[in-house]
Amino acid sequence: MIDVHCHLNFHSFSSDYDAVIKSALEKGVTRIINTGTKLDSSKLAVDLAKQYSELFAIVGIHPHHADKIELGNNWIDDLEMIAKQSKVIGIGEIGLDYFSYKSNGIVDPKIQKEVFITQIELAHKLKLPLQIHNRLAGEDILMILKEKKHLLQTVPGMFHCFAGTKEVLKEALNLGFFIGFDGNITYPGLAPKETVELKELAKLTPLDRIVVETDSPYLTPIPHRGERNLPEYVILIGKFLSGVKEVSYDRIVEQTTQNVYTIFNKLS
Repeated sequence: MIDVHCHLNFHSFSSDYDAVIKSALEKGVTRIINTGTKLDSSKLAVDLAKQYSELFAIVGIHPHHADKIELGNNWIDDLEMIAKQSKVIGIGEIGLDYFSYKSNGIVDPKIQKEVFITQIELAHKLKLPLQIHNRLAGEDILMILKEKKHLLQTVPGMFHCFAGTKEVLKEALNLGFFIGFDGNITYPGLAPKETVELKELAKLTPLDRIVVETDSPYLTPIPHRGERNLPEYVILIGKFLSGVKEVSYDRIVEQTTQNVYTIFNKLS
């Protein structure tokens, strides 16, 4: 299995990332892709990727940080320098987030959109696919992606931790995006403020457009919910998806691995 999105570059793993990585590889994870959410975590994702042949990096500014960019007006130049590093395979996680978090609230949507579009332009310049973050903002994200369709790669990228309506799913697929499912697909019921269960969305997504991710240290799948999530749990998510899609686990591994390489053509 490939964990196409995690955060070993976050503080939760600062003391034991080496053991966590080795455990994942021993259990059958073949590639781990760490994703940045701001400049410093993007740099750390690249640094980790340089230490391990099985690790790769995706770099970008998360919508939560769109109004908190650390280095001022030159942030996009700084991000470009990071994105040009070896083993960077995409720009992300970028997008829009309209969910009000206790710790963050909702960043001004106008600022979110500006930062999102600027990073789409960077991805076009560097010929890199996108890793999209969407929470309760699918319609606006799709509107921007349609307006900027001329800037997207032939395989434009993936929606990370997909949630939304059936209509948003259909339009994302029509634009050529792949769809990521995480440990929260194992949770019963609806996600907060969502209207369609993740299992239903997975059933509607063709297997040749699905990728699997953990979002470690978040969204730990059952039966480990409540604990720190780990890249090795991508195997549990893959096994759960095999039941949802009514195919063998081996088929899930084979197809989702192929899908990751289709999206990220710099992955080796």
